[in-house]
Amino acid sequence: MDVVLGDIGDYSRMTSSGLGRLEPLQISASKSKGVFHDFNLDAALERKPDIVLLDQLAHVNAEGCRHKRRYQDVEELLRAGIHVYTTLDIQEIESLTDIITSITEISVDERIPDNVFERADQIELVDADLDKVVERFQKGRMHPDELMQGERDFSSLYVLEKLKPLREIALKITARQLRRIALLINEETKKEDKYYQDHILVCLSSAPSNQKVIRTAARMAEVFHSQFTALYVEAPERESKGTRDNEHLKKMQLRENLKLAEQLGAQIATVYGEDIPVQIAEYVKMSGVTKLVLGRSPDRKRGVHKSSLIDKLIPLVPHMETYIIPYIGTEGVKSTGLPIKPPAFSFRDSIKSLLVLLFCTLIGVWFQHLGFREANIITVYLLGVLLNATITKGRLYSALLSILSVIVFNYFFTEPYYSLKTYDSGYLITFVVMLAASILTSTLTMRVREQARIAAQKAYRTEILLETSRKLQQAGNAAAIIEETARQLVKLLGRTVIFYPVDLNKLSEPIVFPGGEESKDRALYTGDNEKAVANWVFTNNKRAGATTDTFFGAECLYHAVRGGEGVLAVSAIAMDEGDPLDSFEQSLVIAMLGECALALEKEQLNEQQKEISMQIRQEQLRANLLRSISHDLRTPLTSILGNAGILLSNSKVLDEEQRTGLYADIYDDSIWLINLVENLLSISRIDNGTMKLNLQAELVDDVITEAMRHVTRNSQKHEIQTDLEDELLMAKMDSRLVVQVLINLVDNAIKYTQDGSIIRISAKRSGEWILVEVSDDGPGIPDADKERLFEMFYTGNNSSADGRRGLGLGLALCQSIIQAHGGTIGVRDHEPRGSVFYFTLYAEEVDIHE
Repeated sequence: MDVVLGDIGDYSRMTSSGLGRLEPLQISASKSKGVFHDFNLDAALERKPDIVLLDQLAHVNAEGCRHKRRYQDVEELLRAGIHVYTTLDIQEIESLTDIITSITEISVDERIPDNVFERADQIELVDADLDKVVERFQKGRMHPDELMQGERDFSSLYVLEKLKPLREIALKITARQLRRIALLINEETKKEDKYYQDHILVCLSSAPSNQKVIRTAARMAEVFHSQFTALYVEAPERESKGTRDNEHLKKMQLRENLKLAEQLGAQIATVYGEDIPVQIAEYVKMSGVTKLVLGRSPDRKRGVHKSSLIDKLIPLVPHMETYIIPYIGTEGVKSTGLPIKPPAFSFRDSIKSLLVLLFCTLIGVWFQHLGFREANIITVYLLGVLLNATITKGRLYSALLSILSVIVFNYFFTEPYYSLKTYDSGYLITFVVMLAASILTSTLTMRVREQARIAAQKAYRTEILLETSRKLQQAGNAAAIIEETARQLVKLLGRTVIFYPVDLNKLSEPIVFPGGEESKDRALYTGDNEKAVANWVFTNNKRAGATTDTFFGAECLYHAVRGGEGVLAVSAIAMDEGDPLDSFEQSLVIAMLGECALALEKEQLNEQQKEISMQIRQEQLRANLLRSISHDLRTPLTSILGNAGILLSNSKVLDEEQRTGLYADIYDDSIWLINLVENLLSISRIDNGTMKLNLQAELVDDVITEAMRHVTRNSQKHEIQTDLEDELLMAKMDSRLVVQVLINLVDNAIKYTQDGSIIRISAKRSGEWILVEVSDDGPGIPDADKERLFEMFYTGNNSSADGRRGLGLGLALCQSIIQAHGGTIGVRDHEPRGSVFYFTLYAEEVDIHE
């Protein structure tokens, strides 16, 4: 058994007994504080041992490694069919981080998602007597790796009061994992648990405390074996609070929270709305949520008139099981400036606001001149504030215009005029009401406009998704499907998109679809490093690249276009042209790539169906050919064999006339076989596309004369006539093939008409065509047979005079030859009796000066 050792120091005390050959495998990575080692994943995959011993599953890899985390290395080893034995501390399980930290008062950054731990086939708990552990620590006998993590002091950890709860948690988590393994083995028990399933919903936010809420909800989902959903409500108000640096930190924290929820197995859902509690309540009612998990924000400042989100939400879902997760920490997003984000100044909006104020003042002066009351003038200013909120961006200009409107109204339209004083005490109430009404109307207008913007954005994205589905259905081939998908992604994201099609089970050259202004060289997105990432995604069928933990230094984010039987293509989205994709954009991208995968699979199925249909047709053709040859070749061969035997055994008995008759029969049967083989070869060459036409201007008279020299010997029993409109008729043709057409048509007329019948070959000019006809006065052809007469292997109910049935190849060959010349061929009745076969060829002019 071949065993690879991951970290030398961690396994220096291990024995190789029972494990076979142990060999170290490591790679050095330089760091500012020295040199230490990381696991060489590529070397392990190349060697492909039976078992890899790899310490510290939650370890963070050094820069330059393929993956950020060691557990991702382990996942790739498992996909390659390599068994892995590794180690893990209890505090390194993501969902237990908050609980362990509250006990130990020590936070760790190296953690793994719960689903990685849950996929383990076997778990062994390394348990020890707690008193001996404390004694070893007090005597300084602990291994340095067990103590030193940075410069932290672990003396407060090695006490029984903290070790006992840690041991209990380890026992519980081990028992839970063992129960999970048992459920996977016992399929009946697993099915019984699915009769009723809870649905747990956790609400996402940009607060660091939200991570504790997510972990708690994940543990609940695991205990109850329930569906787990993480909901994020995108509200316009969130985009206007805080400084620019603070907003960036919040967006980064929100992405971390979303990523954590995905790692813990949550399905991400995003809704839009102004009233967050109402949006959550509506989602709860529509999605069948049974348990709601909420967190209490640590920096919420309660006022007399303020109520928290929890206070607003609980009355909206009174029958819902709601769990409130408290947070006592002081960690949060630090403010880097004023509590409210300073609005950006806009010279254009300032001019607009001043013009609105001037316009309202002029109308007020006019109303005052007409003798209108002050209430009418106040209405004009309210209308101006409403109009200004519509044509400007941000609430600053509407608020300033509201205050300026009160000042201007007081200055121009209240006594004493042109002064900020007032004689009437009632005007003070008027000013307050006017200011409040102005601010309220501007706020409502801004809110409606923001909601309209969000609705338009959602409608636009939904329209792109629907348009993608429609265009993919209309795409004609795989290249068109990939092109339409890429252009829709560019339209949605405004970024450069690269597609790697799959051909012959490997990636083809990338196709770049630039988004917006192409500021960077395309080679940056299609270099060797980027192609290596695309090949890894194709091989492993997983996402990688920028904003992920695998190949995180890449320029693009790579997705596998997954089909039912593997990866159909690899898409890449340039991530250096803007912020990372938000959750809604990521969901749309996955949905569009899913539509692309379905369309590509459908195209593959259509191609396979065409191949199957072609094979079926070929099998039918082969069966018909074999069936016809087995019958039709036997008769002439038997006749030739019999006649030859008679001549060999009775040559002296037979007189000259009898021998001549036998020779003639042998000759006729041989000619019939030669024509049959010639027709078969000609049809096979035409169907395979190997026959090349040698088109030249030929005299129709010469071609007919050449054909008459090769017709069957039985032509002497019929009267064959030639009727040409002009002896100099010329047509553009391959004379060798057209001669074969005339021979087949005349031979058919001889074979299926009575002795002494008249067969006429005629040719005449008809516009730009030469019309050639072969008519007879035989019994004719039934109407039911005329439609199928030119099909291969169709012989109808006719039999030749000598009792042979043809293979039905002659007329099919004639049709193929004439169509290759660009002409038409057909059959009609001949008056008063018989049939007429006709075909057309392109006419050529005769140059009389040559």
